Amino acid sequence: KKMTVKVVKMPCTAPNVYTKVPDGGWGWTVAFAFFFVEALTYGIIKSFGVFFNDLMESFDETNSRISWIISICVFVQTFTAPLSTVLSNRFGHRLVVMAGGVLISTGMVIASFARTVVDMYITIGVVSGLGYCLSFLPTVTILSQYFDKRRSLVTAVASTGECFAVFSFAPAITALKEQIGWRYSLLSVGLLQLSIVVCGALLRPIVIKEQEEVKAQPPEEPTETKYMLENEQTRTSIESIDSGVEITTSPSNVPGNTKAEPKSEEPKENVQVLVENNSTPPEPKTKLLDFSVMRDYSFICYAFFGLFATLGFFAPSLYIIPLSLSLGIGKDHSAYILSAMAIAEVFGRISAGWVLNKKPIRKIYIELICVVLLSVALFAFPFASEFWGLMTCSIFFGFMLGTVAGTHIPLLAEDDVVGIAKMSSAAGVYVFIQSLAGLAGPPLAGVLVDTTQNYSSAFYSCAAGMVLGAVFLSLVRPCKAGLCRGQESAAEAVPDLPEDFIEMDIGKAENSGKGCDSA
Repeated sequence: KKMTVKVVKMPCTAPNVYTKVPDGGWGWTVAFAFFFVEALTYGIIKSFGVFFNDLMESFDETNSRISWIISICVFVQTFTAPLSTVLSNRFGHRLVVMAGGVLISTGMVIASFARTVVDMYITIGVVSGLGYCLSFLPTVTILSQYFDKRRSLVTAVASTGECFAVFSFAPAITALKEQIGWRYSLLSVGLLQLSIVVCGALLRPIVIKEQEEVKAQPPEEPTETKYMLENEQTRTSIESIDSGVEITTSPSNVPGNTKAEPKSEEPKENVQVLVENNSTPPEPKTKLLDFSVMRDYSFICYAFFGLFATLGFFAPSLYIIPLSLSLGIGKDHSAYILSAMAIAEVFGRISAGWVLNKKPIRKIYIELICVVLLSVALFAFPFASEFWGLMTCSIFFGFMLGTVAGTHIPLLAEDDVVGIAKMSSAAGVYVFIQSLAGLAGPPLAGVLVDTTQNYSSAFYSCAAGMVLGAVFLSLVRPCKAGLCRGQESAAEAVPDLPEDFIEMDIGKAENSGKGCDSA
C-alpha cells in the first residue's frame, strides 16, 4: 500500500503547528497586530504629556503630583508583568490581550470624569496600567516566537507603531482639546483604545513540533539498521536513527544491487509503531512562571540595565513640552518637537532592526553602543536654549531611543542573555524589575523640577540612570561567557556515553530476531 501524509486544516481559532520557526506565515498578521498594540499602549503613554498643563490647572496640583499618574501607570504595567506571563501560559495570549484592551479603555473613559488627581491615580494608574501590561507583553512574546532569523528586524519595524502614534496623536489631541476640551479628548482616546481587543483576536498561538521535522540524511552510515519495504509502485526506506523517524521515498536511497526482502509481518509492525510514536509525541508540561532565570548572572546584569535605563525612557517625552514652553516656545511648535522626536524614533527602530538582522554580529555590543549614545543625547537637552536647538536634541534623542526601546526586550531571546526557550518567563521577570524605575523615574524628575525650578534637572536624572544602565549592559556578555565556561568544566566531569550505544542495542535486537527465525 502507498504511504500518504494527511494534512488537516486547522480552524482560525486553533494554534498554528509548525515543524520549525516559520519566519513568516501568520507571523506577519501578528506583527500587524503588534504595530497597533504599540500605538495604542506606549504611543498613548508617551503622548500623555499634552494633558499635563490642563491637569495642573484643573486639579490645582504641582508638577510632581501630576507626574504620579504616568508613574503609577508604568509601575503597575511593569510590576504585574509576571502575572501577565502566568495568565498567558494558562489561558493563552489572545484572551489575555483582549482582556487588557477592555481594561485600558475602561480606565481611560472613567478618568475623563475624574474630579481629583487621586481618581486619575486609580483609573489611569491602576486600571489602565494593568491593561497595558496584559496587552503589550503577550503580544511581543508571541511575535518573537513566530520569527527567528528576521526577529530583530520585524520586531523593530512593528514597534514603530508607538512612534507613529506619538507623531499623529500629539498634534491631533492638542487640536482636539481646543475644540472639545481635555475631558472629551481623553474620552475619545479611551474609546479608540478599545480596538486593542480586535488586535488580540488576531494572535493565533503557535506550536513548534521538532519531532515531526523531516530531515534529508545522506545514506553514508553503514551502521544504521534499514527496513526495506517494496511493492509494485514504490520503494520506501524507513531508517531508524537516534533523532527520530525519517521517511524517504526516493529510489536513490535504495542500493541498486539490493534485492527485495520477502514479505513479513515484522517490518510492518515496526513501521506502525514508529509512525504512531512520531504522530503523537509527548507534550512537556509548561511552567506558568520560570524563576530559574534569576540564577543566570547575565540575565541579572541585563535586568539591572533595564532597571536604570527605564529612568530615561519616559521622562523626556513627558517633559519636552513643558521644557519648550519654559523657553518661550509656543504650544504648536512644542507639539512639533514631540512629533519630530517620534519620527526620528521610527528611523532609529528600523535602523537598529536592520543592523541587528545582519550576521555574524554580536547584538549585545550594538545595543551597548546605542545606550551610550542615548546617554549623550540626554545630557545635550539642558544646553538647548531655543527652538532649533531643542529640535536637534529631540531628533537625536528620538533616533537613539528607537534603537534601544525597540530591541531591549526582544534581545532576551538571544543566547547572550537567556535564549528563546526561556523568553516568556524572562520577559515577565525583566519587566517586573523595571517597575521600580517606572515608579520612581517621573516623580523623581518632578521633584527635581519643583526643587530647582528648572526642567533641565529632569534630563540630568534620566542621563545618570542611562549611564548606570550602560555599565550593567557591558557586563552581560562577560558574565555569560564565564557561566558557559563553568558549565563546560562541570560537563567534563560527567563520563560520556558511547556514541554507538543505539547501534549496539539495535544490533543485539537484530541478532536475536535472526536466532528466532533460524529456530
